Amino acid sequence: MGPQTRGLTLLGSKTTVYSDRYTPAILETFENRHPENDYFVKFNCPEFTSLCPITGQPDFATIYISYIPDRRMVESKSLKLYLFGFRNHGAFHEDCVNTIMKDLIKLMAPRYIEVWGRFLPRGGLSIDPYANYGRPTTRWEEFARQRLLMHDLNPERVDNR
Repeated sequence: MGPQTRGLTLLGSKTTVYSDRYTPAILETFENRHPENDYFVKFNCPEFTSLCPITGQPDFATIYISYIPDRRMVESKSLKLYLFGFRNHGAFHEDCVNTIMKDLIKLMAPRYIEVWGRFLPRGGLSIDPYANYGRPTTRWEEFARQRLLMHDLNPERVDNR
């Protein structure tokens, strides 16, 4: 392993343990090799599940995570295992999206990040929460405000997804 991947414990592991518990401590980072560049990294998780905290029924979603890294980046296998941990976690859709965003901010201090959950309808209603963050006192703070205001000006046609 080179210096960029030093400290990663999950990537390349021969055994993978899928925890069914929400565990932000599983998240790992590595060094951004291009901190002088502004660029997006996007993750799509089309098999996200969580539980309704009231009924215990499963909720299914695609979670989109996009961020502009600074010095640290999230390692994808650890992110996959972290998201899998929501499987038995009771939380409303909006809470899931905001929790994911805040955990990733704490983990890697990105310049900008957004998390969008597109949940499948249950009871005839779909909920698509969106949260974002731009580092305060930087141009990314204003960028986040603009993205929040404009993030869904052209919503898709919902036809049972």
